[in-house]
Amino acid sequence: MLFSETKKAALECVLFVSVDSLSLPDLAEAVELDEQDVVKLLDELISEYEKTSHGIRVIKVADGYRFVTKDEYSDEVEKILKPHISKLSRAALETLSIIAYRQPIIRAEVERIRGVNVDRILARLMEKNLVYEVGRKETPGRPILYGTTSEFLEYFGLENLDKLPELQSVSEEEIADDLKKLQQKQEESFTEDQD
Repeated sequence: MLFSETKKAALECVLFVSVDSLSLPDLAEAVELDEQDVVKLLDELISEYEKTSHGIRVIKVADGYRFVTKDEYSDEVEKILKPHISKLSRAALETLSIIAYRQPIIRAEVERIRGVNVDRILARLMEKNLVYEVGRKETPGRPILYGTTSEFLEYFGLENLDKLPELQSVSEEEIADDLKKLQQKQEESFTEDQD
């Protein structure tokens, strides 16, 4: 039991000092345990931090794990850190929502859906590492196919793409609104300065 408590403390330290989420293989390597044992220790940590006496918690996001503050303490944390979280414009959110739900997708298809040129927005999303080139479409001209990155998942606090809001018969604007809500939720949760 002491062995697992020591390893759990080491795991806690590794998560605490990391700015980004850490994958299961990285965590297993850091604490020198197999992945199944690390999952058990992570489950224990998640359970312990969910208790009301803690202001932080461990979450799984983008196929990794990280510490975040609990939502109910965001006002207090913000007073101290005044985090700068880069917000996305409505146009960027709409473009990103199209890519997220229809990936892999080419720029021309995104433009057809939005009805406007998306060159600058797409470049900005790539600069923020939310979107990347996943390959080329096997059609004349071989246009570039785009998809979302693991940073996209982290930005919106999603474990994987299956956690995106259900796509029913809603407009792209409604999807962008859903992503905006996720973005606002993440702004309240994350306490680190993302300059």
